[in-house]
Amino acid sequence: MPDGLEIDRRGGILKINKIDHICIAVKNLDKARSVWEPLLGKTSPDDSYVDEPEKIRVARYWIGEVGFELMESTSPDGEVARFIDKHGEGIMLISLNVDDTRQSMAELEKQGYPIIGGARSFRDCEFAFIHPRKLNGVLLELIDYKWQEQEGE
Repeated sequence: MPDGLEIDRRGGILKINKIDHICIAVKNLDKARSVWEPLLGKTSPDDSYVDEPEKIRVARYWIGEVGFELMESTSPDGEVARFIDKHGEGIMLISLNVDDTRQSMAELEKQGYPIIGGARSFRDCEFAFIHPRKLNGVLLELIDYKWQEQEGE
């Protein structure tokens, strides 16, 4: 463990409620759905949406309490399109659910974790990204959304 890190009672720098979701960057969302839905035992997404500011179209599936997202860029200059150009299709990010995104950002910044761009809005919450150069090449998202997973999923 690096010197000087402040650790909370559960052993981490901050309180993490759960893995919120895992995002897969795809070129064609409809084609990806046709491959993933039979594997997941689904006939349609549990939640689907377009986020214009982020330039993404998303199909979200609940796997227990964790979201599994397929994301397609709605623009050639979107982050998902740029990720695919550089890395190909595949896992783009892992998201951790926290109580307060801004408080978590402040804690991580004190410990030297670089935040990309600051807090952003989504539905009734905020999210932020931690730069992958600090996390073994993994883009990490913090989100404080209070999901209501579907019962029985």
